[in-house]
Amino acid sequence: MIGVVAHDAGGVEIIASYIRKQGLDCVFCTEGAATAVVGRKLGNVKTMALELLVSSCDWLLCGTSFLSDLEWRAIGLARAQGKHCVVVLDHWVNYRQRFLRHGEWHWPNEVWVGDEVALSIAAETLPEVPVRMVPNAYFEDIRQEFAAMEQAQPRQGYGMRILYVCEPLREDGIALYGDERYWGYTEEEALRYFLTHVGSLAPEIERIVVRPHPQEERGKYDWAMQEFDLPLVCGENKTLLEQIASSDIVAGCATMAMVVGLLADKRVISCIPPKGKTIPLPHPEIEDMNQLIAALGTGARN
Repeated sequence: MIGVVAHDAGGVEIIASYIRKQGLDCVFCTEGAATAVVGRKLGNVKTMALELLVSSCDWLLCGTSFLSDLEWRAIGLARAQGKHCVVVLDHWVNYRQRFLRHGEWHWPNEVWVGDEVALSIAAETLPEVPVRMVPNAYFEDIRQEFAAMEQAQPRQGYGMRILYVCEPLREDGIALYGDERYWGYTEEEALRYFLTHVGSLAPEIERIVVRPHPQEERGKYDWAMQEFDLPLVCGENKTLLEQIASSDIVAGCATMAMVVGLLADKRVISCIPPKGKTIPLPHPEIEDMNQLIAALGTGARN
């Protein structure tokens, strides 16, 4: 029996898709956004408290978190009990910080990544841990689901439909570096930058949907509807895939949802502000909003 431990949505999306494809016998300890992902993908599952799960399972399959220490504690318990522990990485940045809490490193027995770029980054930044490439089952599911969904089609006389995907930069900055402005900007500033210059993406815009990150409150960005005279919708009650399918453009800073947009063959824009220090996603198809603004000669002001 495999013990699965996860808090954040990104890693458990991959893990749940992998479990479903492989038909694995698992027991779960989830918190945060991961609980809803497991329920959506796997239905009712067997759950245990963390300590009981680790002592009962044959080996451990974990996600990672920036704000929670759930997986970090699971890794420590597994290693102390001699249980093999695998961690699935779901992104391309900040790998080392995921294994450090309270000044102490907890290293798993191995790390799984889903593509060659992640493999190279993980091998370089995590010399303490063997790294293995396992095809990303979540991406495989996404491609199949998008193929079955009705996609947004260009329509004469209508503007672009844009999805802006958010991420909790302040919270992550505090958790990782003790500085909410570690990356040189906050999520609110990034959204303001995007909305101020959104005209650089298309001459006509039909709607802009602002999607909070799974870790964020649904109404976090409602202020933007009063601040900007734009066709804004905040916190729409649809799944990420539904929102991407009904959009022409996906925009954000460096969140995984932008890569999901690429999988759906959407135009994807990175809108990290000019002074931002965020490492861009390593996908050449993603356009840089700063360059688009410069090409139009409008100039980015913040």
